[in-house]
Amino acid sequence: MVTSYPLPDGFSELEVFGIGTALLVEALLGLCLNGITVLSFYRIRQLRTPSNLLIISLAVADIGICMNAMVAAFSSFLRYWPYGSEGCQMHGFQGFVAALSGINSCAAIAWDRYHQYCSRTKLQWGSAISVIIFIWGCSVFWSMLPLFGWGEYDYEPLRTCCTLDYAKGDKGFVSYLYTMAFFNFVVPIFIMWTSYQTMEQKFKKTGENKCNTRLPVKSLVICWGPYTLLCAYASIENVTVLSPKLRMIPAILAKTAPAVNAFIYALGNQNYRCGIWQFLTGQKIEQVEADSKTK
Repeated sequence: MVTSYPLPDGFSELEVFGIGTALLVEALLGLCLNGITVLSFYRIRQLRTPSNLLIISLAVADIGICMNAMVAAFSSFLRYWPYGSEGCQMHGFQGFVAALSGINSCAAIAWDRYHQYCSRTKLQWGSAISVIIFIWGCSVFWSMLPLFGWGEYDYEPLRTCCTLDYAKGDKGFVSYLYTMAFFNFVVPIFIMWTSYQTMEQKFKKTGENKCNTRLPVKSLVICWGPYTLLCAYASIENVTVLSPKLRMIPAILAKTAPAVNAFIYALGNQNYRCGIWQFLTGQKIEQVEADSKTK
């Protein structure tokens, strides 16, 4: 006999199923696109460059977000969280590591493109590996802090997935939120904005357009901005006055980042797109250059 669990407060049967379906679609689409990105890098020799290694760092982080969304989707279909409090802590930790690594990888890619197009300096393997180790090391560090009491992981309003507990709004949450957000959202956005702005000015002078200089920053703000604003609001007001459904929207929107990033950084990159085509069909379209030019 199948146990019937009560619906989470504030949600109907259809809404819980709809959120679970949205999370599942986001997870499967992101896994497919980023999986192809990683496999193409592994199989196509011409794609294995230091600059593209940063794209792989982003793809791996996005795969982590997709796995996190897959667990949340499964729990949503069950209508309850089946993994206990320890599972909740690990789910929140894993999701935070993937999210922070993805955001900082986007900043690293912008930094690399700035040097490619503005200073004509090519990234070396040692530098690329060092940057990736730094990104993932810092992401693990900031994600571990709630496990040790600075901040806390707890259930989302749907209670079928876990993230940073913003509902308390206590001093520990506020101090952790603003410190973590400064280094892992404000600084990456600043790096991306200044890098792409400098590149855009250079492209206007030369009449070239080697890279879309506006889409990366816009996509990052659209995907992660609402979640950041929700947490910021929770630091000054009682966030529980907002409906549970409204508080779930930023989390669902953030889970679109893996698919969006794959379209921007892999499929939107002429060099990488040719490599993916070669991986999928075996047909080589011209020579895949080391330079990561985009549309």
